[in-house]
Amino acid sequence: MIEETARKHAALYGFEEIETPMFESTAIFKRGLGETSDIVSKEMYVFNDKGGDELVLRPEGTAGVARAFISEGLAQLTPLKLFYRGPMFRYERPQKGRYRQFYQIGVELLGVEKPQADLECLSLGYQILKNLPFADGMASSITLHLNTIGDLESRAAFREKLVAYLTTRKSELSADSLARLERNPLRILDSKDEGDKRVIAEAPTLTAYLNDTSKKFFDDVVGGLEILGLPYKIDPLLVRGLDYYCHTVFEFTTTALGAQNAICAGGRYDNLISDLGGPKTPGVGWASGVDRLALMMAEISDQTPTVAVVPMGDEAEGPAMKLCQELRSAGLRVDMAYGGNMGKRMKRADKVGASHAIILGSNELSRGVAQVKTLATGTQAELPLGSIASTLAKELGR
Repeated sequence: MIEETARKHAALYGFEEIETPMFESTAIFKRGLGETSDIVSKEMYVFNDKGGDELVLRPEGTAGVARAFISEGLAQLTPLKLFYRGPMFRYERPQKGRYRQFYQIGVELLGVEKPQADLECLSLGYQILKNLPFADGMASSITLHLNTIGDLESRAAFREKLVAYLTTRKSELSADSLARLERNPLRILDSKDEGDKRVIAEAPTLTAYLNDTSKKFFDDVVGGLEILGLPYKIDPLLVRGLDYYCHTVFEFTTTALGAQNAICAGGRYDNLISDLGGPKTPGVGWASGVDRLALMMAEISDQTPTVAVVPMGDEAEGPAMKLCQELRSAGLRVDMAYGGNMGKRMKRADKVGASHAIILGSNELSRGVAQVKTLATGTQAELPLGSIASTLAKELGR
């Protein structure tokens, strides 16, 4: 249901589905995500094929879409709107809503450098989350966190000041943050370590180092959200964990799942495709974890009516199978009792929640009829075999 809801709303926004391979060249992710990202340094499933090439089970969707964009020569088709869904793989400690094989839905909008593309992706994310049948209170627990990390010029100026500040407080940083200090200091802003948080609270902010271009871009995104009436919260410490991001970064979070609170996240990546060897192509997109969303869903009972077919005797098996096919073609869910006496077969009908049991024995076969029992009332009627499917479909509203 989650994937189909996402696919339906993505289509309303003009997104077409793309399916990329479950394994790619390792280089695609090392170059695209960055050598220092957690995914590349700790979490990828890497292996060599028979030809000696190093491959990886895809840990996320964007880099694979970018590779397909380049290898399939799709630049002439921009602006290009793509939706994907499927399994991803990361070697990390399994925990609530996070597994080593997990499922994502995601969108990528390629070839549009204006903030309208960011707004379209954000609006689509809102629509999908709005239309999922969450359990009571879950929808109200979702918040859009938004930030800008500026363009390359802005980040370079900020990085210099941030490194200078953090160097003066190296003794207070965690081991992970010390490792990131030289390679990817912006990631320290996203640290969950309590000691790091105290240091970060007094750190310079990226906002102060944004150039005019970056400021205007973010102002336009925020202004667009206001026009659309979409609520948001600006979070100056939100940076995201992958090297390819620039300008807008965002996360839809929930307070309902504990520490693992991000359910949809993404941002803009104007340099990813050119970094992978393709033409200069701006992009923006997001991915959402289906497993986490599933934890928030209300229990939904399948309303498709169930009919139990109860053949008695070997000669009834064939006609019963044919009747099952007719009932399914009429839109009814069918469970056929394969063995046991009448009592056991009727208990099976109760167990599967059948509304009706169709009893077919040698006596009925000789007359071309079957006994149709309404299980809720215990009433029973004899109907011609040829009319049972249409009669029950009409009665059950199929």
